[in-house]
Amino acid sequence: MAKQKQPKNELWEWVKALLIAVALAGILRYFFFAPIIVDGSSMMPTLKNGDRMIVNKLGTPKRFDIVVFHAPEGKDYIKRVIGLPGDRIEYKNDVLYINGKAYKEPYLDKYKKAVADGPLTEDFTLKDIIGRDTVPKGQIFVMGDNRRYSKDSRQIGTIPLSKVVGETNFVYWPLKDAHVVNH
Repeated sequence: MAKQKQPKNELWEWVKALLIAVALAGILRYFFFAPIIVDGSSMMPTLKNGDRMIVNKLGTPKRFDIVVFHAPEGKDYIKRVIGLPGDRIEYKNDVLYINGKAYKEPYLDKYKKAVADGPLTEDFTLKDIIGRDTVPKGQIFVMGDNRRYSKDSRQIGTIPLSKVVGETNFVYWPLKDAHVVNH
């Protein structure tokens, strides 16, 4: 006599599916992607207070990427990578020089045009800021796009790569402002 198959418990199947979905979402969020809310105006005009973004935790930061990192105060900051390990950084007459080469920063054009009382970014050299000529190995130099109102590497020093959460370049909320952030 053949054994009859028992009907599957439908509730248990739904619970298993839900547990698997929650576990996968947790793994994705912990290891690969995470949401973040921009808090403050330090990245204006590129990012606004309250913008919601996705942080990509994969890869290594590149120059001009926008990254999220654990700041010394125990908060997460969002800033732009200006200097990579080994780079010499200097600002002179509102122009960024990396390893002696001038770089355009088109994401600052809007603010530079609006400033009437001096440069957007004050002159400095990396040596003035951290007492070294180059960004240390395993660290990056970051700055907010709202240069006059940003607490960044000019105040807190270089950021260890181990403190970087990831790169972010996609604003998904508010929906009317959703866009990919260009360098």
